[in-house]
Amino acid sequence: MSRTVLVTDSTASLPPEVTEARGIVVVPLQVVIGATSYDEGVGGATPALVAEALREFRPVSTSRPAPEVVRAVYEQVAAGGATEIVSVHLSGDMSGTFESAQLAARDAPVPVHTVDTRQVGIAAGFAVLAAADVLDAGGGAAEAADAARARAAGTTSLFYVDTLEYLRRGGRIGAAAALLGGALAVKPLLTISEGRVASLEKVRTAGRALARLEELAVAAAGERPVDVGVAHLAADERAAQLAERLGARLVDNLEGRDILCGEVGAVLGAHVGPGMLAVCVSPTPA
Repeated sequence: MSRTVLVTDSTASLPPEVTEARGIVVVPLQVVIGATSYDEGVGGATPALVAEALREFRPVSTSRPAPEVVRAVYEQVAAGGATEIVSVHLSGDMSGTFESAQLAARDAPVPVHTVDTRQVGIAAGFAVLAAADVLDAGGGAAEAADAARARAAGTTSLFYVDTLEYLRRGGRIGAAAALLGGALAVKPLLTISEGRVASLEKVRTAGRALARLEELAVAAAGERPVDVGVAHLAADERAAQLAERLGARLVDNLEGRDILCGEVGAVLGAHVGPGMLAVCVSPTPA
């Protein structure tokens, strides 16, 4: 009997209880603080650890899992009885993780369907869950991979950062580079476009930026059923307030589902810095 297993990476921001319940295997990325490398996740690099290091101006960088690490995961999954694998990852334009998955898939003992979501964070996580739903309904690996791609393509990711400096340092600023120079004093609203960070709007105060973030999220939802995630780094009070307001305004869209609200993972946090607030709006599959 065929059995397909889902693999993703730690930046998908799926809670451990969800990955365990759905049988999703998570490959960690690494965070390097000073001269010490940590796996992302509990017991390794946490958002609090990264936020503290950034505030103290200690060197913080991130790295992808090596192809041989991903291949070892595929081999372990296959040894556990998997006959096919669907491997869903963050944007290949912002991390080499997807490339590692592609390289590992060449030597994997079972067929691997690799998916570049062209998204980050919980937006990629929602794509993983779409694939899981297909598999749970009896669909095949190729169908699950297509579902992940489709959901990621329909998802809107919006975020606010207190400063573009951390994105600039990490080389992830992409199209938002137009905001550099004298514009570093503004409060930028950013999005993920074609797999990269892109500038959306710029406002003069944090209060206006957060109000605008709320409006853009409501507009992205429209009249459709959606899942919504709110993420932050060291801004839990603002995140909770935003999630509460969105929950009230999008009650019909949510159809009884809760808004996911939590701290962004350590890897993404290293590139956005303390104070970041993000909203992901993902239409549910028909």
